[in-house]
Amino acid sequence: MGFLNPENAIPMSTTDILIDPEAIENLRALNPDDADGFLRDLISIFLEDTPIRLDELRTSLSSGDAQKFTRAAHSIKGSSSNMGATRLRNLAEKLEHSSKKEGLSGLAGQVEEISGIFDLTKSELQKFLN
Repeated sequence: MGFLNPENAIPMSTTDILIDPEAIENLRALNPDDADGFLRDLISIFLEDTPIRLDELRTSLSSGDAQKFTRAAHSIKGSSSNMGATRLRNLAEKLEHSSKKEGLSGLAGQVEEISGIFDLTKSELQKFLN
């Protein structure tokens, strides 16, 4: 059982949390003497890159380009995993597998869902930038 916000102690399953605090601590540990500068840089890159990948999901879905769609979902999965963005990672993995096994039909709703989860994730990550 994880906690999205340890101060409020709201229990959530590990698949439901937006940001895994252990992943954030692991990123901080990579450069512990820089007052979170490295962490902020990584978050900024993630927040700049992910909307581009989400646009790739949308455009490749509308054009029927399954290979590009799968690559974009895979990229979101990897970067989300690195940032500890658990829900985003899980949805990206689901999109990646679905596009490989079943094609692109029926994925529009999931693309909108992952966009909404990114918005929530972005709000949580932006707290580290202040």
